[in-house]
Amino acid sequence: MKYILVILFLGLGFFSNAQEVEREGKKYVVKKNKILLDGNDVTSTFSLEEQAEIKAEFSKLIDEIKLKEKEAKRLKKAEKEQKKAEKDRKRAENKQKKAEKELKQKEKIQSNYEKATKNYEQVQSKYERLKVKGKLSPKDEAKLLEKIKKLNEKVEKVKKKLKIS
Repeated sequence: MKYILVILFLGLGFFSNAQEVEREGKKYVVKKNKILLDGNDVTSTFSLEEQAEIKAEFSKLIDEIKLKEKEAKRLKKAEKEQKKAEKDRKRAENKQKKAEKELKQKEKIQSNYEKATKNYEQVQSKYERLKVKGKLSPKDEAKLLEKIKKLNEKVEKVKKKLKIS
């Protein structure tokens, strides 16, 4: 951005002075087809060849200014493209981070589901095993049934989360 501003100001400076052509230590101003020295028309004092040379120098200065302006525009365009590429890169990075975060979340939910299912099955098998052996008191049976009920609710809750995501 700094370079563009510098080039722009230099271009404006040259453009404002572009009408001046220095020759033999004197500054001539070219306006349309007239050559002025200190505001006086001195075109007729020069030969046609000298007039052509002064006008050629003037044209050369104008061409240089146009070239610098084109360069400034090119730099500005390149800077805009660079900013756009940077925005696109950041957008892609954010998308990737979001996808990674969602994947981790799904993996965590899957892990929670597997853990809840495993706990439910363990308590269920423990209950069945103790029931078959007849080692369950009515108090223990109520506790285990309550625990089984809570674990089943937890499994269902995690199952819903798994289906949603």
